[in-house]
Amino acid sequence: MKGLGELERAVMELLWAREAPATARDVSRALADRDLAHTTVMTVLDRLAKKDFLVRERDGRAWAYRPAASRESYVAELMLGALAMSGDRDAALAAFARSVTDDEAAALRRVLEGLT
Repeated sequence: MKGLGELERAVMELLWAREAPATARDVSRALADRDLAHTTVMTVLDRLAKKDFLVRERDGRAWAYRPAASRESYVAELMLGALAMSGDRDAALAAFARSVTDDEAAALRRVLEGLT
């Protein structure tokens, strides 16, 4: 599973929260508190597109970026990757199930019942 660095995560969180695609300038403005060079933002966006986290489309002379998949899909991939690292998937799943809240367990039950 491809991981995200701290700045990549910040950019992805920003783009997941937006409804419309964003240009590098939009992202730079949104992350202005980090005092990043515009070229740094452009590099991070390009890297995320090459890792298939983002889809980019022309917007005039600039590129507009949007997430290739939802935040939930990304988290699910992380969870599956962690599960794959386990020597005993059943034990890992059992430990996970014991750690969730009652509401989370109920949500899992609803999803599992819907699969049958």
